[in-house]
Amino acid sequence: MTSVPDRLLTALIDGLHHSGLCRSVLLLPGFERLRWAIGRAGVRARFAQARRRVPAYATVVNERADAGIPMTDKRSYVQRFAIGQRCMDGVIPAHGVLFDESSGSSGRPTSWVRGTAERRANARTIRMGLSRRLVGSRPLLFINAFALGPWATGINLTMALSTMGHLKALGPDIDKIAHTIREFGETHHLVVMGYPPFLRQLLDRAGVNWHAFQVSFIYGGEGMSESMRALFQQRGVARVYGSYGASDLELNIAAETDYTIALRRLLQARPEIARDLVKQQGALPMLFQYNPAEFFLETTPDGQLLVTICRPGYLAPKIRYNIQDLGHVVRHAEIARVLTAHGVDITQLAPEVLDLPVLFLYGRADQSVSWYGCKIPPTDVQDAICRTPQLASRVDGFQLGTTEDATGDKRLVIAVEETSAPHDAWSAADDEVLLQALATVNQDFRESLRLAPADRTPEVHAYAAGAGPFANRDVRIKRQYVAS
Repeated sequence: MTSVPDRLLTALIDGLHHSGLCRSVLLLPGFERLRWAIGRAGVRARFAQARRRVPAYATVVNERADAGIPMTDKRSYVQRFAIGQRCMDGVIPAHGVLFDESSGSSGRPTSWVRGTAERRANARTIRMGLSRRLVGSRPLLFINAFALGPWATGINLTMALSTMGHLKALGPDIDKIAHTIREFGETHHLVVMGYPPFLRQLLDRAGVNWHAFQVSFIYGGEGMSESMRALFQQRGVARVYGSYGASDLELNIAAETDYTIALRRLLQARPEIARDLVKQQGALPMLFQYNPAEFFLETTPDGQLLVTICRPGYLAPKIRYNIQDLGHVVRHAEIARVLTAHGVDITQLAPEVLDLPVLFLYGRADQSVSWYGCKIPPTDVQDAICRTPQLASRVDGFQLGTTEDATGDKRLVIAVEETSAPHDAWSAADDEVLLQALATVNQDFRESLRLAPADRTPEVHAYAAGAGPFANRDVRIKRQYVAS
Protein backbone atom coordinates (compact mmCIF):
# COMPACT_ATOMS: atom_id res chain seq x y z
CA MET A 1 0.00 0.00 0.00
CA THR A 2 1.35 3.43 -0.94
CA SER A 3 0.56 6.39 1.28
CA VAL A 4 -1.07 9.58 0.03
CA PRO A 5 2.11 11.62 0.72
CA ASP A 6 4.12 9.18 -1.40
CA ARG A 7 1.64 9.52 -4.28
CA LEU A 8 1.79 13.31 -4.01
CA LEU A 9 5.59 13.20 -3.94
CA THR A 10 5.66 11.01 -7.04
CA ALA A 11 3.27 13.36 -8.83
CA LEU A 12 5.39 16.37 -7.87
CA ILE A 13 8.65 14.78 -9.05
CA ASP A 14 7.06 13.59 -12.28
CA GLY A 15 5.64 17.07 -12.87
CA LEU A 16 9.07 18.68 -12.45
CA HIS A 17 10.61 16.30 -14.98
CA HIS A 18 7.76 16.57 -17.47
CA SER A 19 7.97 20.38 -17.33
CA GLY A 20 11.61 20.25 -18.43
CA LEU A 21 12.80 22.26 -15.40
CA CYS A 22 15.16 19.48 -14.21
CA ARG A 23 17.16 19.49 -17.43
CA SER A 24 17.08 23.17 -18.36
CA VAL A 25 16.42 25.96 -15.85
CA LEU A 26 17.67 23.97 -12.88
CA LEU A 27 21.03 23.35 -14.59
CA LEU A 28 21.77 27.04 -14.29
CA PRO A 29 24.22 28.08 -11.54
CA GLY A 30 22.75 28.55 -8.09
CA PHE A 31 20.37 25.58 -8.03
CA GLU A 32 22.85 23.02 -6.66
CA ARG A 33 20.99 22.37 -3.41
CA LEU A 34 17.60 22.24 -5.13
CA ARG A 35 18.87 19.70 -7.71
CA TRP A 36 20.24 17.58 -4.90
CA ALA A 37 16.96 17.78 -2.94
CA ILE A 38 14.94 16.83 -6.03
CA GLY A 39 17.25 13.85 -6.56
CA ARG A 40 16.78 12.60 -3.01
CA ALA A 41 13.01 13.04 -3.30
CA GLY A 42 13.18 11.31 -6.69
CA VAL A 43 14.66 8.17 -5.12
CA ARG A 44 11.75 8.07 -2.65
CA ALA A 45 9.22 8.69 -5.43
CA ARG A 46 10.58 5.95 -7.71
CA PHE A 47 10.72 3.57 -4.74
CA ALA A 48 7.07 4.22 -3.81
CA GLN A 49 5.93 3.84 -7.41
CA ALA A 50 7.91 0.65 -8.08
CA ARG A 51 6.77 -0.96 -4.82
CA ARG A 52 3.19 -0.37 -5.91
CA ARG A 53 3.42 -1.26 -9.60
CA VAL A 54 6.45 -3.52 -10.27
CA PRO A 55 5.83 -7.13 -9.13
CA ALA A 56 9.50 -8.12 -8.88
CA TYR A 57 10.42 -5.01 -6.95
CA ALA A 58 7.47 -5.44 -4.58
CA THR A 59 8.71 -8.98 -3.84
CA VAL A 60 12.19 -7.70 -3.00
CA VAL A 61 10.83 -4.94 -0.77
CA ASN A 62 8.61 -7.38 1.12
CA GLU A 63 11.54 -9.77 1.62
CA ARG A 64 13.75 -7.02 2.99
CA ALA A 65 11.17 -5.19 5.06
CA ASP A 66 13.77 -3.81 7.44
CA ALA A 67 16.20 -2.64 4.77
CA GLY A 68 14.55 0.68 3.93
CA ILE A 69 14.99 1.25 0.21
CA PRO A 70 16.80 -1.94 -0.76
CA MET A 71 19.81 -2.23 -3.02
CA THR A 72 19.39 -4.25 -6.24
CA ASP A 73 21.87 -5.64 -8.76
CA LYS A 74 22.02 -7.89 -11.80
CA ARG A 75 22.54 -11.15 -9.93
CA SER A 76 19.91 -10.74 -7.20
CA TYR A 77 17.29 -8.86 -9.20
CA VAL A 78 17.72 -8.90 -12.97
CA GLN A 79 18.75 -12.55 -13.25
CA ARG A 80 16.20 -13.67 -10.66
CA PHE A 81 13.06 -12.18 -12.25
CA ALA A 82 11.77 -12.30 -15.84
CA ILE A 83 11.72 -9.03 -17.77
CA GLY A 84 7.96 -8.74 -17.58
CA GLN A 85 8.01 -9.06 -13.80
CA ARG A 86 10.49 -6.17 -13.66
CA CYS A 87 8.22 -3.92 -15.73
CA MET A 88 5.49 -1.56 -14.60
CA ASP A 89 2.31 -3.53 -13.85
CA GLY A 90 4.17 -6.74 -14.71
CA VAL A 91 3.64 -6.34 -18.45
CA ILE A 92 5.85 -5.52 -21.42
CA PRO A 93 3.82 -3.07 -23.53
CA ALA A 94 2.71 -4.38 -26.91
CA HIS A 95 4.06 -1.35 -28.81
CA GLY A 96 6.95 1.13 -28.71
CA VAL A 97 9.39 -1.19 -26.97
CA LEU A 98 13.04 -1.63 -27.87
CA PHE A 99 15.28 -4.33 -26.46
CA ASP A 100 18.96 -3.56 -25.95
CA GLU A 101 21.44 -6.31 -25.30
CA SER A 102 24.52 -5.96 -23.13
CA SER A 103 27.78 -7.06 -24.70
CA GLY A 104 28.10 -10.24 -22.71
CA SER A 105 31.54 -9.32 -21.43
CA SER A 106 30.52 -10.78 -18.05
CA GLY A 107 29.77 -14.14 -19.65
CA ARG A 108 26.18 -13.99 -20.96
CA PRO A 109 24.33 -11.24 -22.85
CA THR A 110 21.35 -9.71 -21.03
CA SER A 111 18.32 -8.08 -22.64
CA TRP A 112 17.18 -4.67 -21.39
CA VAL A 113 13.78 -3.20 -22.16
CA ARG A 114 13.41 0.46 -23.21
CA GLY A 115 10.15 2.35 -23.65
CA THR A 116 9.35 5.34 -25.83
CA ALA A 117 9.36 7.93 -23.03
CA GLU A 118 12.77 6.95 -21.68
CA ARG A 119 14.31 6.86 -25.16
CA ARG A 120 13.05 10.39 -25.78
CA ALA A 121 14.32 11.62 -22.42
CA ASN A 122 17.72 10.11 -23.01
CA ALA A 123 17.96 11.51 -26.52
CA ARG A 124 17.24 14.99 -25.15
CA THR A 125 20.00 14.62 -22.56
CA ILE A 126 22.54 13.40 -25.13
CA ARG A 127 21.71 16.20 -27.55
CA MET A 128 21.83 18.81 -24.80
CA GLY A 129 25.21 17.64 -23.51
CA LEU A 130 26.83 17.41 -26.92
CA SER A 131 25.52 20.78 -28.08
CA ARG A 132 27.28 22.45 -25.13
CA ARG A 133 30.62 20.80 -25.89
CA LEU A 134 30.67 20.81 -29.70
CA VAL A 135 29.78 24.40 -30.41
CA GLY A 136 30.97 25.61 -33.81
CA SER A 137 29.93 27.04 -37.13
CA ARG A 138 30.16 23.84 -39.15
CA PRO A 139 27.31 21.34 -39.26
CA LEU A 140 27.92 18.24 -37.14
CA LEU A 141 28.29 14.83 -38.73
CA PHE A 142 28.19 12.04 -36.17
CA ILE A 143 29.87 8.77 -37.07
CA ASN A 144 28.68 5.98 -34.82
CA ALA A 145 31.67 3.64 -34.63
CA PHE A 146 30.33 1.60 -31.74
CA ALA A 147 29.26 -1.95 -32.47
CA LEU A 148 25.90 -1.73 -34.19
CA GLY A 149 22.99 -4.09 -33.73
CA PRO A 150 21.08 -4.70 -30.50
CA TRP A 151 23.71 -3.03 -28.31
CA ALA A 152 22.69 0.10 -26.39
CA THR A 153 25.35 2.10 -28.23
CA GLY A 154 24.03 0.81 -31.55
CA ILE A 155 20.32 1.45 -31.99
CA ASN A 156 19.74 3.75 -29.02
CA LEU A 157 22.63 6.08 -29.72
CA THR A 158 21.85 6.18 -33.42
CA MET A 159 18.21 7.09 -32.74
CA ALA A 160 19.23 9.76 -30.21
CA LEU A 161 21.58 11.48 -32.65
CA SER A 162 19.41 11.26 -35.73
CA THR A 163 17.68 14.57 -35.02
CA MET A 164 20.71 16.53 -33.81
CA GLY A 165 22.81 16.71 -36.94
CA HIS A 166 23.92 14.52 -39.78
CA LEU A 167 24.55 10.92 -38.90
CA LYS A 168 26.29 7.90 -40.39
CA ALA A 169 26.17 4.67 -38.42
CA LEU A 170 29.12 2.64 -39.70
CA GLY A 171 30.15 0.53 -36.74
CA PRO A 172 33.85 -0.13 -36.09
CA ASP A 173 34.90 -0.15 -39.74
CA ILE A 174 38.16 1.76 -40.23
CA ASP A 175 38.06 1.91 -44.05
CA LYS A 176 34.48 3.21 -44.21
CA ILE A 177 35.11 5.80 -41.50
CA ALA A 178 38.28 7.00 -43.24
CA HIS A 179 36.33 7.35 -46.51
CA THR A 180 33.59 9.33 -44.73
CA ILE A 181 36.12 11.67 -43.12
CA ARG A 182 37.65 12.45 -46.50
CA GLU A 183 34.22 12.85 -48.13
CA PHE A 184 32.72 15.22 -45.55
CA GLY A 185 35.77 16.62 -43.77
CA GLU A 186 35.88 19.85 -45.78
CA THR A 187 32.35 20.85 -44.83
CA HIS A 188 31.55 19.25 -41.45
CA HIS A 189 32.74 18.98 -37.89
CA LEU A 190 33.09 15.21 -37.71
CA VAL A 191 32.35 13.51 -34.40
CA VAL A 192 33.48 9.89 -34.22
CA MET A 193 31.98 7.91 -31.34
CA GLY A 194 33.50 4.60 -30.23
CA TYR A 195 35.44 2.55 -27.70
CA PRO A 196 38.91 3.92 -26.83
CA PRO A 197 40.83 0.89 -28.23
CA PHE A 198 39.04 1.22 -31.57
CA LEU A 199 39.58 4.99 -31.71
CA ARG A 200 43.28 4.35 -31.15
CA GLN A 201 43.31 1.83 -34.04
CA LEU A 202 41.42 4.31 -36.20
CA LEU A 203 43.98 6.99 -35.47
CA ASP A 204 46.88 4.73 -36.43
CA ARG A 205 45.46 2.85 -39.39
CA ALA A 206 42.99 5.15 -41.19
CA GLY A 207 45.70 6.92 -43.18
CA VAL A 208 43.99 10.25 -42.48
CA ASN A 209 45.79 13.56 -41.96
CA TRP A 210 43.83 14.40 -38.83
CA HIS A 211 45.20 17.94 -38.69
CA ALA A 212 43.52 18.67 -42.03
CA PHE A 213 39.99 18.17 -40.71
CA GLN A 214 37.89 19.17 -37.72
CA VAL A 215 37.40 15.84 -35.97
CA SER A 216 36.38 15.15 -32.39
CA PHE A 217 36.13 11.83 -30.56
CA ILE A 218 33.43 10.82 -28.09
CA TYR A 219 34.23 7.62 -26.24
CA GLY A 220 32.46 5.30 -23.84
CA GLY A 221 32.45 1.75 -22.57
CA GLU A 222 35.71 2.08 -20.66
CA GLY A 223 38.06 4.71 -19.30
CA MET A 224 40.85 6.57 -21.00
CA SER A 225 44.14 7.81 -19.60
CA GLU A 226 45.16 11.44 -19.98
CA SER A 227 48.18 10.26 -21.95
CA MET A 228 45.92 8.65 -24.55
CA ARG A 229 43.79 11.80 -24.75
CA ALA A 230 46.96 13.86 -25.21
CA LEU A 231 48.15 11.45 -27.92
CA PHE A 232 44.88 11.89 -29.82
CA GLN A 233 45.09 15.67 -29.63
CA GLN A 234 48.77 15.76 -30.65
CA ARG A 235 47.82 13.77 -33.74
CA GLY A 236 45.15 16.33 -34.70
CA VAL A 237 41.91 15.30 -32.98
CA ALA A 238 40.29 18.56 -31.83
CA ARG A 239 38.38 17.42 -28.74
CA VAL A 240 38.05 14.17 -26.82
CA TYR A 241 35.21 13.65 -24.33
CA GLY A 242 34.02 10.58 -22.46
CA SER A 243 30.54 9.52 -21.43
CA TYR A 244 29.58 7.24 -18.56
CA GLY A 245 26.64 4.89 -18.87
CA ALA A 246 25.69 1.23 -18.75
CA SER A 247 23.32 -1.09 -20.55
CA ASP A 248 21.85 -1.97 -17.16
CA LEU A 249 20.83 1.62 -16.58
CA GLU A 250 21.07 4.24 -19.28
CA LEU A 251 23.41 5.83 -21.78
CA ASN A 252 25.09 9.09 -20.81
CA ILE A 253 24.39 9.13 -17.07
CA ALA A 254 27.39 11.42 -16.67
CA ALA A 255 29.82 13.08 -19.03
CA GLU A 256 33.26 14.64 -19.18
CA THR A 257 33.44 18.39 -19.58
CA ASP A 258 36.34 20.75 -20.11
CA TYR A 259 36.18 21.36 -16.35
CA THR A 260 36.41 17.68 -15.33
CA ILE A 261 39.27 17.11 -17.78
CA ALA A 262 41.16 20.09 -16.34
CA LEU A 263 40.45 18.90 -12.80
CA ARG A 264 41.68 15.39 -13.61
CA ARG A 265 44.89 16.73 -15.08
CA LEU A 266 45.32 18.88 -11.98
CA LEU A 267 44.96 15.82 -9.73
CA GLN A 268 47.57 14.01 -11.81
CA ALA A 269 49.99 16.93 -11.59
CA ARG A 270 49.36 17.83 -7.95
CA PRO A 271 49.39 14.69 -5.73
CA GLU A 272 48.80 16.79 -2.62
CA ILE A 273 45.40 17.85 -4.02
CA ALA A 274 44.59 14.31 -5.15
CA ARG A 275 45.17 13.07 -1.59
CA ASP A 276 42.30 15.32 -0.42
CA LEU A 277 39.83 14.25 -3.11
CA VAL A 278 40.72 10.75 -4.34
CA LYS A 279 39.66 7.87 -2.08
CA GLN A 280 41.71 5.14 -3.75
CA GLN A 281 45.21 6.50 -3.60
CA GLY A 282 47.55 5.57 -6.40
CA ALA A 283 44.75 5.56 -8.97
CA LEU A 284 43.68 8.39 -11.24
CA PRO A 285 39.91 8.06 -11.53
CA MET A 286 37.79 9.14 -14.45
CA LEU A 287 35.86 12.31 -13.60
CA PHE A 288 32.36 13.07 -14.88
CA GLN A 289 29.61 15.55 -14.08
CA TYR A 290 25.95 14.63 -13.88
CA ASN A 291 22.56 15.99 -12.91
CA PRO A 292 21.51 14.53 -9.52
CA ALA A 293 17.89 15.45 -10.17
CA GLU A 294 17.87 12.87 -12.98
CA PHE A 295 20.35 10.27 -11.72
CA PHE A 296 20.97 10.02 -7.98
CA LEU A 297 24.26 8.30 -7.11
CA GLU A 298 25.22 6.82 -3.76
CA THR A 299 28.13 4.68 -2.59
CA THR A 300 28.09 1.44 -0.59
CA PRO A 301 30.43 1.12 2.42
CA ASP A 302 32.91 -0.78 0.22
CA GLY A 303 32.90 1.92 -2.44
CA GLN A 304 30.53 0.58 -5.10
CA LEU A 305 28.14 2.89 -6.91
CA LEU A 306 24.37 2.73 -6.45
CA VAL A 307 22.34 4.45 -9.16
CA THR A 308 18.71 5.49 -9.10
CA ILE A 309 17.08 6.73 -12.30
CA CYS A 310 14.82 9.50 -11.00
CA ARG A 311 13.20 10.34 -14.32
CA PRO A 312 9.62 9.14 -14.79
CA GLY A 313 8.45 6.89 -17.60
CA TYR A 314 10.94 4.02 -17.34
CA LEU A 315 9.37 0.64 -18.07
CA ALA A 316 11.72 -1.25 -15.74
CA PRO A 317 12.78 1.15 -12.95
CA LYS A 318 16.26 0.98 -11.45
CA ILE A 319 16.40 2.03 -7.80
CA ARG A 320 19.64 1.94 -5.83
CA TYR A 321 21.01 -0.40 -8.50
CA ASN A 322 24.56 -1.59 -7.85
CA ILE A 323 26.38 -1.31 -11.17
CA GLN A 324 29.51 -2.98 -9.69
CA ASP A 325 31.64 0.07 -10.45
CA LEU A 326 33.86 1.64 -7.82
CA GLY A 327 33.35 5.34 -7.34
CA HIS A 328 32.09 8.19 -5.22
CA VAL A 329 30.61 11.65 -5.63
CA VAL A 330 32.04 14.99 -4.51
CA ARG A 331 29.79 18.02 -4.56
CA HIS A 332 30.87 21.25 -6.16
CA ALA A 333 31.30 23.23 -2.94
CA GLU A 334 33.62 20.61 -1.47
CA ILE A 335 35.84 20.55 -4.56
CA ALA A 336 35.97 24.35 -4.54
CA ARG A 337 36.90 24.32 -0.85
CA VAL A 338 39.74 21.81 -1.36
CA LEU A 339 41.11 23.64 -4.39
CA THR A 340 40.99 26.98 -2.59
CA ALA A 341 42.93 25.46 0.32
CA HIS A 342 45.64 24.55 -2.21
CA GLY A 343 45.62 27.97 -3.86
CA VAL A 344 43.62 27.00 -6.96
CA ASP A 345 40.65 29.03 -8.19
CA ILE A 346 38.07 26.53 -9.45
CA THR A 347 36.57 29.09 -11.84
CA GLN A 348 39.88 29.32 -13.71
CA LEU A 349 40.03 25.63 -14.62
CA ALA A 350 37.74 25.94 -17.66
CA PRO A 351 35.64 28.53 -19.49
CA GLU A 352 32.48 26.98 -18.01
CA VAL A 353 32.37 25.37 -14.57
CA LEU A 354 28.90 24.07 -13.79
CA ASP A 355 28.12 23.58 -10.10
CA LEU A 356 27.10 19.97 -10.74
CA PRO A 357 28.61 17.18 -8.61
CA VAL A 358 31.62 15.27 -9.88
CA LEU A 359 31.65 11.49 -10.11
CA PHE A 360 35.05 9.97 -9.30
CA LEU A 361 35.00 6.63 -11.14
CA TYR A 362 37.67 3.96 -10.55
CA GLY A 363 36.29 1.29 -12.87
CA ARG A 364 34.85 -2.16 -12.33
CA ALA A 365 35.17 -3.62 -8.87
CA ASP A 366 36.76 -6.72 -10.41
CA GLN A 367 38.97 -4.96 -12.97
CA SER A 368 42.13 -4.23 -10.99
CA VAL A 369 45.00 -6.58 -10.26
CA SER A 370 46.61 -6.72 -6.84
CA TRP A 371 50.31 -7.48 -6.52
CA TYR A 372 52.54 -7.04 -3.51
CA GLY A 373 50.09 -4.70 -1.82
CA CYS A 374 49.46 -2.41 -4.77
CA LYS A 375 46.46 -2.19 -7.06
CA ILE A 376 47.00 -1.80 -10.78
CA PRO A 377 43.98 -0.58 -12.78
CA PRO A 378 44.00 -0.94 -16.57
CA THR A 379 44.02 2.84 -17.06
CA ASP A 380 47.45 3.00 -15.39
CA VAL A 381 48.89 0.52 -17.90
CA GLN A 382 47.23 2.42 -20.74
CA ASP A 383 48.75 5.63 -19.38
CA ALA A 384 52.20 4.04 -19.16
CA ILE A 385 52.00 2.86 -22.77
CA CYS A 386 50.62 6.07 -24.26
CA ARG A 387 53.11 8.36 -22.51
CA THR A 388 56.08 6.31 -23.77
CA PRO A 389 56.60 6.86 -27.53
CA GLN A 390 58.45 3.58 -28.17
CA LEU A 391 55.55 1.68 -26.57
CA ALA A 392 52.72 3.80 -27.96
CA SER A 393 53.87 3.12 -31.52
CA ARG A 394 53.95 -0.66 -31.20
CA VAL A 395 51.52 -1.79 -28.47
CA ASP A 396 47.89 -2.22 -29.48
CA GLY A 397 46.48 -3.92 -26.40
CA PHE A 398 47.32 -5.46 -23.06
CA GLN A 399 46.00 -7.77 -20.38
CA LEU A 400 46.88 -8.02 -16.70
CA GLY A 401 47.01 -11.20 -14.68
CA THR A 402 48.76 -12.93 -11.83
CA THR A 403 50.12 -16.42 -11.41
CA GLU A 404 50.69 -18.21 -8.14
CA ASP A 405 53.19 -21.00 -7.49
CA ALA A 406 52.86 -23.96 -5.13
CA THR A 407 54.14 -21.90 -2.21
CA GLY A 408 51.54 -19.19 -2.75
CA ASP A 409 53.95 -16.59 -4.12
CA LYS A 410 52.21 -14.37 -6.61
CA ARG A 411 53.76 -12.95 -9.77
CA LEU A 412 52.34 -10.17 -11.93
CA VAL A 413 52.06 -10.95 -15.65
CA ILE A 414 51.47 -8.24 -18.25
CA ALA A 415 50.61 -9.53 -21.71
CA VAL A 416 51.03 -6.98 -24.50
CA GLU A 417 49.65 -7.22 -28.03
CA GLU A 418 51.91 -5.69 -30.64
CA THR A 419 50.56 -3.85 -33.65
CA SER A 420 50.75 -5.48 -37.05
CA ALA A 421 53.19 -2.78 -38.27
CA PRO A 422 56.81 -3.91 -38.84
CA HIS A 423 59.05 -3.51 -35.78
CA ASP A 424 61.98 -5.10 -34.01
CA ALA A 425 61.44 -8.15 -31.86
CA TRP A 426 60.26 -7.42 -28.32
CA SER A 427 63.21 -7.55 -25.95
CA ALA A 428 64.05 -7.55 -22.25
CA ALA A 429 64.83 -3.86 -22.62
CA ASP A 430 61.23 -3.30 -23.74
CA ASP A 431 60.06 -5.16 -20.60
CA GLU A 432 62.04 -2.75 -18.49
CA VAL A 433 60.74 0.31 -20.33
CA LEU A 434 57.14 -0.78 -19.72
CA LEU A 435 57.68 -1.58 -16.04
CA GLN A 436 59.46 1.69 -15.38
CA ALA A 437 56.74 3.63 -17.20
CA LEU A 438 54.13 1.90 -15.05
CA ALA A 439 56.19 2.70 -11.96
CA THR A 440 56.12 6.36 -12.96
CA VAL A 441 52.34 6.33 -13.29
CA ASN A 442 51.49 4.24 -10.22
CA GLN A 443 53.36 5.17 -7.05
CA ASP A 444 52.25 2.06 -5.17
CA PHE A 445 53.52 -0.16 -8.00
CA ARG A 446 56.85 1.65 -7.86
CA GLU A 447 57.17 0.79 -4.19
CA SER A 448 56.08 -2.83 -4.73
CA LEU A 449 58.58 -3.17 -7.58
CA ARG A 450 61.32 -1.94 -5.27
CA LEU A 451 60.39 -4.39 -2.51
CA ALA A 452 59.65 -7.50 -4.59
CA PRO A 453 62.35 -10.25 -4.50
CA ALA A 454 64.41 -10.54 -7.66
CA ASP A 455 62.80 -13.84 -8.58
CA ARG A 456 59.29 -12.41 -8.20
CA THR A 457 59.51 -9.34 -10.41
CA PRO A 458 56.72 -8.93 -12.98
CA GLU A 459 56.84 -10.77 -16.28
CA VAL A 460 56.00 -9.15 -19.62
CA HIS A 461 54.84 -11.44 -22.42
CA ALA A 462 54.62 -9.98 -25.92
CA TYR A 463 52.26 -11.42 -28.57
CA ALA A 464 51.72 -10.72 -32.23
CA ALA A 465 48.45 -9.00 -33.20
CA GLY A 466 45.53 -11.33 -32.54
CA ALA A 467 47.64 -14.04 -30.93
CA GLY A 468 47.73 -15.59 -27.47
CA PRO A 469 45.16 -14.07 -25.09
CA PHE A 470 44.19 -11.61 -27.84
CA ALA A 471 43.04 -14.29 -30.31
CA ASN A 472 39.42 -14.50 -31.52
CA ARG A 473 38.49 -11.13 -30.05
CA ASP A 474 34.93 -10.03 -30.78
CA VAL A 475 34.81 -6.28 -31.58
CA ARG A 476 31.27 -6.14 -30.15
CA ILE A 477 32.48 -7.13 -26.69
CA LYS A 478 34.49 -4.88 -24.43
CA ARG A 479 38.13 -5.79 -24.10
CA GLN A 480 39.09 -7.89 -21.11
CA TYR A 481 41.98 -6.14 -19.42
CA VAL A 482 42.22 -8.62 -16.59
CA ALA A 483 42.80 -12.30 -17.33
CA SER A 484 40.02 -14.53 -16.05
